[in-house]
Amino acid sequence: MFRSLFGSRTSSRVPDVDAYELQEMIDEDKNLLIVDVRSPHEYQYDGHIAGSRLLPLQALMQRVQELPQDQPIVFVCRSGNRSHVACEQLNRLGHNNVKNFRGGMIAWKRAGLPTH
Repeated sequence: MFRSLFGSRTSSRVPDVDAYELQEMIDEDKNLLIVDVRSPHEYQYDGHIAGSRLLPLQALMQRVQELPQDQPIVFVCRSGNRSHVACEQLNRLGHNNVKNFRGGMIAWKRAGLPTH
């Protein structure tokens, strides 16, 4: 019943990337847009990926027109849950070039990758 009401992440068509894949994408694709959907406080005080853009999840649907449809976008949050929701929301609006950063900033830091 819970899945019928709220859906299941396992049935999602959202592709995930891990920390090392994301770092490789950053190094190789200068057109990549990284959107951090955490709160401004989290972004500022918990660190963020260099070059990422803050767009809190609660504001995403009001500001979706700011996101390009022809550019690859990776969504980031603390653990990968809010970013997954952001990907699903954009998929429903026709954005097909979005990926979820699985594990979020927790995984990024565990991998020893730099934060700003």
